[in-house]
Amino acid sequence: MPRCNKPSLHDIVGALRLLTRLPLRPAMQIAPPHAAWAWPMAGAIVGALAALVAMAAQPLGTGVAAALTLAAQAVITGALHEDGLADTADGLWGGWDKARRLAIMKDSHIGTYGVMALLVVGLVRWSALAGLIAAGQFWVLVVVGAMSRAPMAVLMVLLPNARGSGLAQALGQIPRAAAGVGVLIGAGFALTLGASGLLGLFGILLVTTGLAMVARAKIGGQTGDILGASQQLAEATALCLIAAQLT
Repeated sequence: MPRCNKPSLHDIVGALRLLTRLPLRPAMQIAPPHAAWAWPMAGAIVGALAALVAMAAQPLGTGVAAALTLAAQAVITGALHEDGLADTADGLWGGWDKARRLAIMKDSHIGTYGVMALLVVGLVRWSALAGLIAAGQFWVLVVVGAMSRAPMAVLMVLLPNARGSGLAQALGQIPRAAAGVGVLIGAGFALTLGASGLLGLFGILLVTTGLAMVARAKIGGQTGDILGASQQLAEATALCLIAAQLT
C-alpha cells in the first residue's frame, strides 16, 4: 500500500505546477502521488485569483465580469480541465468500443460532442458566476475552486487507469489517505458557506458518481481527460446550486 508522506508546502507548489500554468520555479518538480491532498488547495488559489479578476471587472457589468473570470481561469490553468471535458465528451459518446473511445480522447481535434459539452457547461458556469458577482459573493469562487479539485484524486483511487499511459498513469497510484485529506479540505471550504456549501458538495458527489459509472462502463476506468471533466462538471454543478441559494 502506498505510504502517505507528511503534507508539506512543497506539495502545494507541486500541485500548482501540475494543475496551473503559473510561473513557478522550473527547478521545482511536480509533487509525487501523496501530494494529491493539495489539489484542492491549488484549486482554492486558482479561485482566489479568479475572484480578484471578478472584483476588478465588476464595474463593466456582471455578464462581462463573469466572462472575464472564466477567461482568467482558463489562462491560469492552461484550459487543462476544459480540454479534458471536451475530449471526454467526444470519446465517451463518439466511439463504439473502448479502443475507439480512447483513441478519440487522445486525438487533439475536437468534435461535435466536445463543442457542445464546452458550450453547455460554459454557459452554466457563466450564468452562475454572473449571479454570484452581482450579489458580491466572490468567496464562492475560492470555495468551489477547492471543492471541484477533490474528485480528481478520488476517481484515481476508485477507478483503474483505462489507458495504461498518459499523465494520469504517470502520476502514479494515489494513496487513499491523500485523497481522503483532499476531500476533507474541500468539505472544510464548503462548510464556510453553510447549507449552500453542503448542497454544492452533495451535487458534486452525485455528478462525480455519475461520471465514474459512465467512465467505467464505456472505457473501463479513468484517464487524465476524465479527471479534467470531473473538475469541470463539479465546478458547474456547485456554482449552479450555490448561486441558487445565495442570489
